[in-house]
Amino acid sequence: MKNSDEVVTLLREWTRTFLHRSIADVVCAARQRGFSMSQVGALFQLSHRVTSGVSDIGDSLGVTSAAASQMLDRLVQQGLIARREDPNNRRAKQITLTEGGRGFIHKIMKARQRWFESVAAGMSQKEREVVVAGLRILIEKTGKANPDSLPCHRSIRKQENARK
Repeated sequence: MKNSDEVVTLLREWTRTFLHRSIADVVCAARQRGFSMSQVGALFQLSHRVTSGVSDIGDSLGVTSAAASQMLDRLVQQGLIARREDPNNRRAKQITLTEGGRGFIHKIMKARQRWFESVAAGMSQKEREVVVAGLRILIEKTGKANPDSLPCHRSIRKQENARK
C-alpha cells in the first residue's frame, strides 16, 4: 500500500468513527427532546449565524419555505428559537436562537468535548504530541482546500449570490 493510500484509509476510518460518535450524541439529544434531525439541523445552522430567514433554513435543509416554517413552529413553541418580523421586509421573518436554543447546542457540544477529553486522557504524552502534530498538519492542509470545488458548495454559493 502506498503511503498516501494509507493516509486516505486512516482519514476515512477516523471520519467514520468521529461522525458515528458525533451523530450518536446529536441523535440522543434530539430523541430526548422529541426533535427531528431537520429541527436539530436548523438549530445548528442558527448557532453559526446571528439570524436567518425561513427560506435560508429551508434551502440549507433541502425543504420548501413552507415546510421549514412548519418545522420551526415546534422550536418556537419549545422556546428554542424566536421568530420576528424582518425590519427590511415585513413579509419575511427573521429566526434567531434563544437562550434555550443556545443551551441545547451547548449540551451537545459539551458531550463531544467530554468524549475528546476521554480520548486524550487515554493517550500517553508521546501519543498526544504525535496527534497534535498530525492535527496541525491536517488543519493547515484542509484550510488550503477550496470548498467551492465540491458540487454541493458551488450550488449553495450560486443560491447565496442570486439572493444578493
